[in-house]
Amino acid sequence: MPTVLDSIFNIFRPASYPKDNTTEPAQITRSKVLVIVYDPIMDKTTGVKLSQYLKWYDPSDLLVNFISDITEVSKGLVRYEIVQRIDVNEFPAKTDGFRYTPQTFLDVWNRTAAPHTPQEVNYAAILTQFNVLNRIARSEIDEVWIFGFPYAGFYESTMGGPGAFWCNAPPLANTANSKRRFVVMGFSYERGVGEMHESYGHRAESILEKTFSKLTGDANLWQRFIRYEKSAPGKAACGNIHFAPNSQVDYEWGNMTPVKSECYDWLLNFPNFKGDTRIVDASEWGGGEIRAHHKWWFRHFPRVMGRKNGIHNNWWQYVAAPQQVIL
Repeated sequence: MPTVLDSIFNIFRPASYPKDNTTEPAQITRSKVLVIVYDPIMDKTTGVKLSQYLKWYDPSDLLVNFISDITEVSKGLVRYEIVQRIDVNEFPAKTDGFRYTPQTFLDVWNRTAAPHTPQEVNYAAILTQFNVLNRIARSEIDEVWIFGFPYAGFYESTMGGPGAFWCNAPPLANTANSKRRFVVMGFSYERGVGEMHESYGHRAESILEKTFSKLTGDANLWQRFIRYEKSAPGKAACGNIHFAPNSQVDYEWGNMTPVKSECYDWLLNFPNFKGDTRIVDASEWGGGEIRAHHKWWFRHFPRVMGRKNGIHNNWWQYVAAPQQVIL
């Protein structure tokens, strides 16, 4: 039965919004990824790379596990394909042209020197060097994943293209020639798969915030999804990437305090909520392990057929393809 809010929205619905229905299939998003790995050689005589020199993670292993996790939690609705990987034997340039050398980077890492400022990497130079805008425009690639290291200067995620909006960082300037919105992820091989999910989770938060930005009150399902006990006493749902349903502070995913949450209603009944509230604690999402919590959170994203208030009931269509977000 349509509500008064539904009727009002239908009257003032922007022309670009599709009509509501209950049968539109949940689309599979296939995304072609360009991977750029900045892993410079630290010793020319041995050929040892930075990731090996400091005994950090192998980017190849991180990629395999991350893509597998996203396929799993989206139930196959997001399918990433790496169409090209470029390994770069250099430290990327900062916005002022500065580049670390193996020794100056180790000085910073060992805290015998301060990090260079400005710290931000020169995204424009990277987009130009690897012809990213033209490749996006020709649909050769859909997004870019860059692997770096501490102090490299990459955002966890940022968006470019016409209509680009905040994606846990300011939009990339002068990128409209791509003809489509696209995301550049910034991963670090000093960290694990869980931290990759952390970056991807902030991307999802930004995109879904924008997706639902025209809706208020109960119609804004994103705001309902991210409720947690501290922010909405007695109305906890699934929380956000930093706060589980019972977290009291950022990153507190191991809190065993029981709280009432509607997270199972989201998982089992969306969009036809049945008032299924249960008592939950950190045992539900891995007892404090970052990768386990983030996968638990992603599993609760709606991924079913139909459209409500112009927004599809499969949220992964927006997270993996931001060009589908109607501005």
